[in-house]
Amino acid sequence: MMEEHATASRMTVGAEGGADVTKGAWPTPPRPLSHDRVTLVVDGTHFVVDPAVFTTYPDTVLGRMFGRARQHSFTRPNAKGEYEIAEGIGASIFRVILDFYRVGMMHCPEGVSLAELREACDYLCINFDYSTVRCRDLSALLHELSNDGARRQFEVFLEELLVPVMVSSAQEGERECHVVVLTDDDTVDWDLDHPPPMGEENSQIIYSAKLYRFFKFIENRDVAKTVLKERGLKNIRIGIEGYPTCKEKVKRRPGGKNEVIYRFVQRPFLALSWEKEEGKSRHVDFQCVRSRSVPNLITALGEGPNRATPTPQVDELDRLNGPAPPALHQ
Repeated sequence: MMEEHATASRMTVGAEGGADVTKGAWPTPPRPLSHDRVTLVVDGTHFVVDPAVFTTYPDTVLGRMFGRARQHSFTRPNAKGEYEIAEGIGASIFRVILDFYRVGMMHCPEGVSLAELREACDYLCINFDYSTVRCRDLSALLHELSNDGARRQFEVFLEELLVPVMVSSAQEGERECHVVVLTDDDTVDWDLDHPPPMGEENSQIIYSAKLYRFFKFIENRDVAKTVLKERGLKNIRIGIEGYPTCKEKVKRRPGGKNEVIYRFVQRPFLALSWEKEEGKSRHVDFQCVRSRSVPNLITALGEGPNRATPTPQVDELDRLNGPAPPALHQ
């Protein structure tokens, strides 16, 4: 029976998962409670539960907490004998999760975020798919299921297609990689004497119609970024860009110089880096000799004649030879 309090509410869940809330709240009458009940505190709300409902699913977090782990005192109550669990999960979300332990199905009502329910299921190790979740908002449910499928699919693409390209770049001494994904039917035919003047010669090419279609969806690209960040990669950019495939015609400019016009197609690209020292200056450090433009480096640096001065580096020379900073207005 649900009892309303000023600061918390209380729900009682039986051994078979039945709950006394209001009449007709469940499709079947609640079953008798056993004498072994525990009080769970979730988001300030008290739930009185028979722990037997959790042990039906021993691979979940709650199944582990109140199974053998409880017998070995791995799960300890507070001073009031209550179990404070599921930190960060709202009471309304936890009510939905209790449905899973009661009937093996979670019915997400309107007003309850499906994304938050998904996060709670991940936290509690509860399987989240169409066999365990029902929701009136099919778009939201299908979006979450698509995210799962996209993650699994991209992890395969990453290992089979992208990692070999990254390894090839790394073995050549590169610290970043730019990959263009073409379809299986695309043909690249560049004029070796007049390549596209955009630096595409440094791009890696992957021919894969499946990866091409995967990257067409913005939400798939977001999933891919998340996976790549989890794998420790940096400066990740995924999008669509024009890529030159073959020349269409050659224009002759005055003076005899030829201009090659290429045919461009819109294709997905992926750029990333594994550089460890990315935040540091990329200037080449080397010892420098006295410059004619700055004949007295010691004077320019404001050092006395009797004081040892370290050899300036390139960054310091840039500041010395550059324009003076603007005066600060008082």
